[in-house]
Amino acid sequence: MRAPHSELPAITADVLERIREKRPRVHCITNAVAQNFTANMLLAAGAVPSMTIAQKEVRAFAARADAVLINLGTFDAERQKASLAAIAVANKQGIPWVLDPVFIDRSKPRAVFAKALLAKRPRAVRLNAGEFVALSGGKTQENINDAALVKFAKARRTVVGLTGQQDFVRDGERLATIANGDPLMARVTAMGCVASALVGAALAVEPDAWKAVAAALIAVGVAGEIAAARSRGPGSFAMEVLDAVYALDRGTVMAKARVS
Repeated sequence: MRAPHSELPAITADVLERIREKRPRVHCITNAVAQNFTANMLLAAGAVPSMTIAQKEVRAFAARADAVLINLGTFDAERQKASLAAIAVANKQGIPWVLDPVFIDRSKPRAVFAKALLAKRPRAVRLNAGEFVALSGGKTQENINDAALVKFAKARRTVVGLTGQQDFVRDGERLATIANGDPLMARVTAMGCVASALVGAALAVEPDAWKAVAAALIAVGVAGEIAAARSRGPGSFAMEVLDAVYALDRGTVMAKARVS
């Protein structure tokens, strides 16, 4: 039986509890700007991060991970090779991995590489509207609708986490719309990157990828609202959002999650 949308706040709380209990390892091949913040966010959530891209060891790290994040924010040759190596290990061992195709709407080589990775079947794709247009072959952001999302999810056998003013989580059958978050989240670099990392942590403990992606994005959105209320601007927000994720509990999620 598939969970109705009304159960997603409780599912989010369950996923957070499992992350804290199981402490999944998430191997992150991510951009240079995001590494420190991503590691700290995973630690705050209860997961264990690793970040190496060295060819001599990336396969070993991926093999010991419970999930893998591939983030294209820094598009250098070493990270490209590391991404392919980690994905090969993850697919061979059945380890879930998430693709974050950062800025592919601004770079044709990056978009070509992202499409090649997409063919290797990530469990989930977390991206914004511009990146979705580039990855799906659409024309403009105005053409993005639920039909486009479901077509993409079905064709690629993945879950789409499309983030923006509202977040949309789509697989071939289900759509969740998440209304949590705060404008300050767009003023701190790597907030999207850490959301993708938390998707990875959720995938490590929740086999239903749609639930996992929804739970991660709900948690980030709720934490963002809490952090914004406590902060004085982007600098203090970055600190407060780590504390908010660390302290996020069932009661807070149930009270603040806005999902339909």
